[in-house]
Amino acid sequence: MYDFNYHRPASATDAAAARKAAADGVYLAGGMTLLPTLKQRLARNSDVVDLAAAGLAGIGRDGGTITIGAMSTHDSVATSSEVQSAIPALAALAGGIGDPQVRNRGTIGGSIANADPAADYPAAVLGLNATVHTDRRDIKAGDFFTGMFETALDDGELITKVTFPVPAAAAYAKFANLASRYAIVGVMAAKTGDGIRVAVTGAAGNAFRATAMEQALAGDFSAAALDGISVDADYNSDIHASAEYRRHLVGVMAKRAVGEIA
Repeated sequence: MYDFNYHRPASATDAAAARKAAADGVYLAGGMTLLPTLKQRLARNSDVVDLAAAGLAGIGRDGGTITIGAMSTHDSVATSSEVQSAIPALAALAGGIGDPQVRNRGTIGGSIANADPAADYPAAVLGLNATVHTDRRDIKAGDFFTGMFETALDDGELITKVTFPVPAAAAYAKFANLASRYAIVGVMAAKTGDGIRVAVTGAAGNAFRATAMEQALAGDFSAAALDGISVDADYNSDIHASAEYRRHLVGVMAKRAVGEIA
């Protein structure tokens, strides 16, 4: 990799200041994407701001809301008693990410900031109607993911935590790539205070809500209610699955998720 200046700030405020002062700075969370990119010399950032000591980890429940610090690892979400009791589908989703090494290093904030189209957390953020909190503002789930590897975050904006309203019920079903455990298609179905929500990841350039399915389930929350529903999207097609196969998998995974709840 190229040389860079390394910073390990002790707070989110100091992290934002270090990033702002850098000529071309970047935040380091779990490093699952950034470190390979730097090692392969695909990026040449002047400064790397390590968030490990910035006080952004931790999980707690406050009434009807679960709050997860941005630097909380996937494993900490999967094994959290608060998450397991309040939103078991979210704990299960986190427990199915990658392998133990990835789950013990990767973070929820880093994952959603990266917005990989095959990542799992975007389905949870959309499906559970989460709010992404930054050092500048609060961003609702529907406004956060804007495209492939693109989000509503401004330059230098730092995710500090994510809050998830506790749903009445939720389930996540994923058809995973056997090597990477990335989602070829993943579907989060949930009964929330805002109604039925069905969110899809892995299928297209970014996560999206399957509104036709939501409408069908609002009248009859059963897997059978999804029979014959085809979700329109700009589906991905690659060596792992064709666009048509992904379209089919959306229906299959949605039925599995709904079946776990109904």
